[in-house]
Amino acid sequence: MELSKIGKFIAEQRKAQNITQEKLAEMLDVSDRAVSKWERGICLPSTIIMADLCKILNISINELFCGERIDMNTNEKQLERNLLSMTALKEQKDKELLGLEIFIVVTVSLTMVVCILLAAYAEMQNWVRAVLIAVGVIPFATGVLYALRIEQIAGYYSCEKCGHKYIPKYLTVLFATHVNRTRYMKCPKCGKKSWQKKTLR
Repeated sequence: MELSKIGKFIAEQRKAQNITQEKLAEMLDVSDRAVSKWERGICLPSTIIMADLCKILNISINELFCGERIDMNTNEKQLERNLLSMTALKEQKDKELLGLEIFIVVTVSLTMVVCILLAAYAEMQNWVRAVLIAVGVIPFATGVLYALRIEQIAGYYSCEKCGHKYIPKYLTVLFATHVNRTRYMKCPKCGKKSWQKKTLR
């Protein structure tokens, strides 16, 4: 999937419909800067508005992902290629998110440890000590909750009993007993509790 090709295609189809960037942005309730970014190949439109964009431009979602008009004879093969490309893109993004999760946890953990050690052993007034502990603990708690959100949405959890892959609710992940990224949760498909591993595909 080539973002530059898709962007050029969006611009061509917009002009073919005689619509300005500003008008298209207004029709989709986005900024004209967002439309400009799509057309320059910086990013894709949000999935929430993709169907509306395709309707306005009189193209299919498959054609949008290809960045060109598609002959109906080759439509199915092109659709398969696009699905594989989207799956690979999601897997790559999930890997990056899980790497970010590790970075966040390590950073806030080290910050908290340093702040607590300073508060415990350095000479300072009690109010400074309290502020220093807060400076360590508050970012740690916030960082861990954010990292947990990343873990929830990146990839899937796989049920040990039936093999079902799904994305659980945040609170389910938050309160589940866990060992690293394996959590003891109830599968929404078979209804059984098991140790469920994080998987990217």
